[in-house]
Amino acid sequence: MSEPEEYLSRSLDPRSLRGLAHPLRIQLLRALRRHGPATASQLADRLGESSGATSYHLRQLAAHGFVEDDPTRGKGRERWWKAAQQGTTFDEALYTNPDPEVQGAVEVYVHEIASIHSQEMSTWLGTRDTWDEAWYGASNMSDFTLTLPPERLRELNLKIHALINDYRDTADPDAPGAERVRMHLHAFPQHEN
Repeated sequence: MSEPEEYLSRSLDPRSLRGLAHPLRIQLLRALRRHGPATASQLADRLGESSGATSYHLRQLAAHGFVEDDPTRGKGRERWWKAAQQGTTFDEALYTNPDPEVQGAVEVYVHEIASIHSQEMSTWLGTRDTWDEAWYGASNMSDFTLTLPPERLRELNLKIHALINDYRDTADPDAPGAERVRMHLHAFPQHEN
């Protein structure tokens, strides 16, 4: 069994959030985390962008510590980039930061992440028939309605995160049939209508 790689996550603060909160930057970081190191040209092809745009936004991501050079790859002037961390955590204090720029960045970031989640779910549903049938029952699209105060919802989220991290820490990527699995957790209050 392979040892799990240490999972490094980056907690967003006002400065780093402003550096990340651009749709193309979020997509670039996602592509590097998902597919591994790449050049600006490779990322441009993958995302349907110009290499000038991807180069510029990669440099901005590097300035904020989200990506870095991959010195083990490339030759000559070819510059390879890799994600500096595997995940990002969102500091809830960002929601109440009084700076209008931070609030604008919060809106861009959370809406872009919601769009990515929706797109990933749609991709799974559209390609489900290409997967082994064992994945049909193993996948999940549940929803629940609970009546909780904020502190109990926070407690529930922390327990769910701990459980997921336990599975991450004990993962065996060499297990028969092992595939990369995406989990989305959405928990929010809702007015009764």
